[in-house]
Amino acid sequence: MADTENKALQAKEKLEITGQAEQSRPGLVFNPTVDIFETDNEITLMADIPGAKAEDLNIDLHDSLLTLEVDVKSPEEPDEEDIFREYRTGKYFRQFRLSQVIDQSKIDAELKDGVLGLRLPKVEAATPRRISVRTS
Repeated sequence: MADTENKALQAKEKLEITGQAEQSRPGLVFNPTVDIFETDNEITLMADIPGAKAEDLNIDLHDSLLTLEVDVKSPEEPDEEDIFREYRTGKYFRQFRLSQVIDQSKIDAELKDGVLGLRLPKVEAATPRRISVRTS
């Protein structure tokens, strides 16, 4: 039961927040879907943003609020016409409140095949360690 409670507390630390910025923008704003994984040393966030280009991504960190924002342009050429489209083009926006266990100075981002990967290393004090017992 303690493991279940621990995971619930950890999940609360990674909650997505909905900001007013989404509602004040003209047009549609999409929430990229994300997967979040955790190890003893870091949290990994994977955001699905098909068609995004690294130079168009805006990843901002201010007061422990991590903001992902990008405007995905249509990949079609001027003389092409849509026949069928499942990937959404337009603005993508998502925010996450980071807990104090994240070493914010060491966050790393990589975009590969339309998936944004963010590595969020934990501060050393938050990583579990084994304490040895001395005998006298």
